[in-house]
Amino acid sequence: MKTRALRIVGSWLAMVWLLSSCATQYYQLQPVSGDVAQIDGRSVTKTTADSVEVVASFEREDMEYIALDVEVKNRTNRTLDIDPSAFRMTLLDANRQPLAQPGTVDFRQAADPDYEIERVPQKIRQEQARLKRNKILNTVLMVAIVAADVASTTAPKRNGREFSQYINTQNNLAVAYTALQAKRVIDHGTFADKMQRFQFEEYRWRELAMKRSRVEPGQSVRGYVYLPKAREAMYLNITYPTGANPLELLFEQRLTKARPR
Repeated sequence: MKTRALRIVGSWLAMVWLLSSCATQYYQLQPVSGDVAQIDGRSVTKTTADSVEVVASFEREDMEYIALDVEVKNRTNRTLDIDPSAFRMTLLDANRQPLAQPGTVDFRQAADPDYEIERVPQKIRQEQARLKRNKILNTVLMVAIVAADVASTTAPKRNGREFSQYINTQNNLAVAYTALQAKRVIDHGTFADKMQRFQFEEYRWRELAMKRSRVEPGQSVRGYVYLPKAREAMYLNITYPTGANPLELLFEQRLTKARPR
């Protein structure tokens, strides 16, 4: 049991070291299609298809997503149903050719805010259950360590092989106690971080994301559209169905070590 405790904590510490030692790279997207203009230091593009106008710019990377600030304007004479999850993204290489194999269709769909916000309570329950399991495991490990400690309280004479084994056992027990305490701290820290993340996710989907909307002629809807990250792409071709001619937005993507301002 001592060995298992050390292995568990060791794997956690190794993961933390690996993540901290890797150079962080940040996503930067620039529009390269449509009418591109600089507004407040940001590249903004505008494109129109079937009397539907879209104005879009890269806002930031947000956890596992890239967020675009998008406004959809209804220039038609009819009411439009706007669905943010209908935005689709095709991954392109440096030559602006699809990364998918010839003859196949590969696209990524934007997140559905309504679906994602319903998932948040489930994520919270899963994380609470995980913390409970970790508490039970920690208790079992502590009982095993204490039992081993009690069994080795009597020190043999200061010579011979038995004394050497006793010293080795005491050192292992000290390491096991320290490792278990570190695991407890990591478990609770991870839980607190996850709860904070889930609170932000709920705020993101409820307040920041573009909502499904019925947009009257001459009106518009605006919000963030969240697309999954794709490190392998050099260009992102983003489309939205408007009828016979879908809207298309082309963004160049770069990964940089420079932190966004």
